[in-house]
Amino acid sequence: MAAPSPHFILCFDFDGTLVHPESDPAFHPSLGQMIQQLRGQGAAWVINTGRSLSQTISGLAQHGIFMQPDYIIAQECDIYRPGILGRWVDFGSWNKQARKAHERFVRDHEASFDAIRQWLRQQTRAQFLEGDFGEFGIVGTTDEEMDRVCAYIDAHARQFPDIGYHRNGIYLRFSHSGYSKGTALSELARLLGIDASRCFAAGDNYNDLSMLNPRHARMIATPGNGLPAVKAHVQHHGGFVGTRPASEGMMEALGHFFGSNSQSR
Repeated sequence: MAAPSPHFILCFDFDGTLVHPESDPAFHPSLGQMIQQLRGQGAAWVINTGRSLSQTISGLAQHGIFMQPDYIIAQECDIYRPGILGRWVDFGSWNKQARKAHERFVRDHEASFDAIRQWLRQQTRAQFLEGDFGEFGIVGTTDEEMDRVCAYIDAHARQFPDIGYHRNGIYLRFSHSGYSKGTALSELARLLGIDASRCFAAGDNYNDLSMLNPRHARMIATPGNGLPAVKAHVQHHGGFVGTRPASEGMMEALGHFFGSNSQSR
């Protein structure tokens, strides 16, 4: 018998939102109980992270989270669902589309990347990074320097609107602007027949901003350790800002949006 379709989505960033290494415990077990309670009422539990799929699975085990998510969005884009024999598989055609779009993106913007490299050499101490499979990124020396780098890229992207990036502190990874945590969440919701009014999304860092948007989720939250810019964004859009860090802040957020229905027993 097929499992019933979910009625709403609980979407969390991983590092800094679900888990916080400086907290004790890093993941509060009562949050797990609250998530399970809501899953019993029709929620799909989603982890939406900049980690790779394998890093996400390892992180769950490392922090003693032995609940299997219903879906994982890895590397801020790729949507996976559980398959047979413990494997995770692509959900829908989104991942294939994203990979093709990224390949075109890299080919089409060689001149843009060259201009950005030259500007970095002349104006900053930041480094341009080039990895396998057409991965491009930047690592800055300070948050303030990375603010300047992002402002320069944003200005450049006005001419080339498909130039996007995912920022986490002083680290940045380029991507096609059409493929982000936010658009991936909306695609997952579309596949599940769920609209933004039934999507909860929570994150703490710059790369979470794309999903903390009413276009993708009408219920948005950040924990007490969220960056000031993320807190301001969430407040501006009528979301919830926790007072406690990571998983404890998420317990506050679920209580705020779902009330007694989310209380652990």
